[in-house]
Amino acid sequence: MRVVVSSLLGLSLICSTAWAVETAPVAPAPAAQATTATPLPQPQKPQTLPANQPGIVPAAGSVDANGLPQEAKPLTAEQLAKNKALQDAKVKALVKDQATRLQQLEKANLDALSQNQELQLKNDSLGVQVQVLQSERSAQMFLYGAATIAVGVLLGFLIASYVYTKRRRQW
Repeated sequence: MRVVVSSLLGLSLICSTAWAVETAPVAPAPAAQATTATPLPQPQKPQTLPANQPGIVPAAGSVDANGLPQEAKPLTAEQLAKNKALQDAKVKALVKDQATRLQQLEKANLDALSQNQELQLKNDSLGVQVQVLQSERSAQMFLYGAATIAVGVLLGFLIASYVYTKRRRQW
């Protein structure tokens, strides 16, 4: 267990450094560039701007071939206020949209509940009808059985009397 926890902790530390945003280094003084004989490597620029930094937007017209911004400059207080107002408007619109969806869902839920109650009442009435029909069928079968027994007894008496009279004639 200790090995698993330590390996997960190490993995999370390694992954956290991989997600770190690289900042643009400050260019050295021109005098320092003149004294060095080897050219300095160009710093790598991040592929995309982080979404968590609302104060930095790409400068107008500075887009590379991939459509990504090359340089970013800080926003003025007025632009930050406009961005904040736009974000607030978007949030309000989303909240309003969610509120309308919630009302629609509540209405649909109430409709479904009323329909469910109606169907339950229909189901109960149909269940009662089924029980009535079953009881009528069993009563009908009882009557058929009673009629069959009565006919059998009657035929038995008739056949017995016929056989009895036939035997009396033979003697």
